[in-house]
Amino acid sequence: MESNKIIGGKIKSIRESRNLTIDEVSERAGVSKVQIERIEENIEIPSLAPLIKIARVLGVRLGTFLDDQKELGPVISRAKDCKDQNTIRFTNDSKVARKHMEYHSLSQDKAGRHMEPFLIDIDASGQADFILSSHEGEEFIYVLDGSVEVVYGKDRYTLEAGDSIYYDSIVAHHVHARNGAPARILGVVYTPF
Repeated sequence: MESNKIIGGKIKSIRESRNLTIDEVSERAGVSKVQIERIEENIEIPSLAPLIKIARVLGVRLGTFLDDQKELGPVISRAKDCKDQNTIRFTNDSKVARKHMEYHSLSQDKAGRHMEPFLIDIDASGQADFILSSHEGEEFIYVLDGSVEVVYGKDRYTLEAGDSIYYDSIVAHHVHARNGAPARILGVVYTPF
């Protein structure tokens, strides 16, 4: 699925419908003009932090970039459909813009939601070049498989399958797989609107 291309188009469409220039969004979001242009043109795959900042400036939920807001009632995500659709890859904000996390939306059809639940597959890779990110809101992570390290401010936490962490995302943080093996987590992101 070309979800990353959908994100750029939706950002541009919403920005234009709000009569905002890229310069205005850049200044208000604290995201460079060049990065916004590259996201809108589907040249750059963004990390979550700039997307959240852009969503706040545009006055929409993060999920607006990911879905069509079809359903008012409950939404069911079937395991058999998880890998085939609703998948988005984000970079880890490293210097090489490696795409190390694959997000599978569990709520893309739910209109008016305030939480963004994802199944997240984390690639096994060295993490020497990651950059901490921060944004408004809260995050909850439950490790389903493998081992992850969460860097939160100056602290580091190792989580194994069955462990969880809940934190304020305004504190600089980063999540990555440990021990050279991939991991899978359930992540829920809440951003105030």
